[in-house]
Amino acid sequence: MLRLNSSMQNMPIVSLRTAGVVGHTTNIIINPNKFNIDGWHCLDKFSKHSLVLLSRDIRDFVPQGIAVDDHDAMTDPEDLIRLQEIIAINYNPLGKIVVTDRKRRIGKVSDYSIDTAAFKIQKLLVNRPVYKSFSEGHISIDRNQILEINDKQIIIRDTDIKSQAVVPKAVLATS
Repeated sequence: MLRLNSSMQNMPIVSLRTAGVVGHTTNIIINPNKFNIDGWHCLDKFSKHSLVLLSRDIRDFVPQGIAVDDHDAMTDPEDLIRLQEIIAINYNPLGKIVVTDRKRRIGKVSDYSIDTAAFKIQKLLVNRPVYKSFSEGHISIDRNQILEINDKQIIIRDTDIKSQAVVPKAVLATS
């Protein structure tokens, strides 16, 4: 199921054991190398400390929020040795400029959708420049169109390549 990032901000984290809220998400931890979600920064309801909820510890997305087994699913960021580099990068695609491999500017990322089963960023929603937004509106870009991700921009495959198709000559049929 796809969910927009904007709908996943400040989501309650619900313990299945106690059936109560144990925290709230604050922002997403994105791995820019794989363009997937490694976890969420979250605020512990009881201690008010900033913790991390790993994607693998999420049981389901329910109407009440994000379902986890228990409060112990949230971990201190210092304990996540393998994730330290990704946390330090603090990558966020929002506001990044999207250009094609032919250097044509498409717009800026305004939101993105997440595949909640695989924890991957599946689509980018891009706002067009003002002069194009009246006629074309938003553009949705699938993850398989993305060629490169860096600090300043996201480079995608250009789909507006005009092909030089050769049209065969018409041959009159003789009877």
